[in-house]
Amino acid sequence: MDRKPQHTYLDPLDAVWLTVANRIGFRVERSPEVFASTDGKGVMTIGAPSTLDPDDCLAQMILHELCHSLIEGQGSLGVPDFGLDNESERDLVREHACLRLQACLTDKHGLRQALAPTTDFRSYYDDLPKDPLAHEGDPATEAAKLGAARSEERPWAPHLREGLEATAKILEVARRFEAADPDAPNPPIWSKLKQ
Repeated sequence: MDRKPQHTYLDPLDAVWLTVANRIGFRVERSPEVFASTDGKGVMTIGAPSTLDPDDCLAQMILHELCHSLIEGQGSLGVPDFGLDNESERDLVREHACLRLQACLTDKHGLRQALAPTTDFRSYYDDLPKDPLAHEGDPATEAAKLGAARSEERPWAPHLREGLEATAKILEVARRFEAADPDAPNPPIWSKLKQ
């Protein structure tokens, strides 16, 4: 008997974040040629699973790119890579703003560590204060505050918030079924949920 599958498996978090990206205006593609990139025409390309670190997930990657779009504003949606240069230090303050915003948005749902970035900027993210928007006078903080305000506007709202809420629920359920393995070198992502 030659069985013909009628469906494909899609990770629930992937399904949530692919839908969030789509509702905001991005079609997500995967490619081994990039880590993360946007073409300015509605395509967000995320590295293929084989090219990412074990603690990367599509949800976290899409969220990070959406945070970049929030920092740069609606006009950046039609510009490749939101107009940012990740080859030099030119946009370092903008990257820091993105990380501050990501921490702010995820913290509201207990996801700050579960959806933390895994790039070379992870140490900056981990060193952020409890309130990542509290450092007055820092240009990154000011830009992050603008991004936080934009997250309540279209095209990001209400989709980004709904994606974070759904992610928290999915990871909370998964955590209840986690098999404790004292020999596991790295615990699963949901073990980082803030309780």
